[in-house]
Amino acid sequence: MTAWSPDQLDIIDRIDEIEISSRRSDGTLTKPRIIWAVRDGGEVYIRSVNGPTATWYRSTRRLHEGHLHTDGLDTDVTFVDAASTADDRIDAAYRTKYHRYAAPIIDSINSTQAAGTTMRVVPR
Repeated sequence: MTAWSPDQLDIIDRIDEIEISSRRSDGTLTKPRIIWAVRDGGEVYIRSVNGPTATWYRSTRRLHEGHLHTDGLDTDVTFVDAASTADDRIDAAYRTKYHRYAAPIIDSINSTQAAGTTMRVVPR
């Protein structure tokens, strides 16, 4: 695994919506889904607004590999379960980046389920 470049981190900071695809066992990618990603230092994190039942989230659990795409960013990634010790920082990152749109991920009745799906996304 490698680290995110400063340019890639700038793109993730700037872009609201990122497309994510999971890798299937035959090596192909699933249909892209739009997600929100945040940065904490040099790390990138994602969560499922709909908790662990979301199709895209469940598909990341199989191989823990996939692909991120948005304008200026097109990279294969590994999905790593995030330690719960980062939850407060990740919550703050979502609040800062997404302002009023962050409530479903942090402050709603489903926020505990969403927090439980937090993954660190690492470029490959």
